[in-house]
Amino acid sequence: MSDADARQKAEDHYYAALDLMADGKLEPAVAAYRESLAADPTFTEAMHGLARALQDLQRYDEAIEVAQRIAELDPDDVLAHTSLSMLYQKKGMIPEAEAEANKARILGWKQQLKKS
Repeated sequence: MSDADARQKAEDHYYAALDLMADGKLEPAVAAYRESLAADPTFTEAMHGLARALQDLQRYDEAIEVAQRIAELDPDDVLAHTSLSMLYQKKGMIPEAEAEANKARILGWKQQLKKS
């Protein structure tokens, strides 16, 4: 499968997952996000969706793993650090939550300064 075909397949599964999320079908959405990532393991939009679906299912450890993977692929992804902060907070890991919130805040400021 070509890279373009793989990306199209990933996007198809991603949009199906978004529809499932909108319908409140979290488990099928998780499966669709995982199919998307099977087609393109670097598709961070699908990772964000997967992390959110897992969070909504209160599967925090799995969601943390996904958010950490996003941060590895794109260290400047503000949402990845924000998600990690929220997930750590839900698990009672307050120092880790505060550290990730600070990273997100600093990255946000850097992005604002670049636009100025």
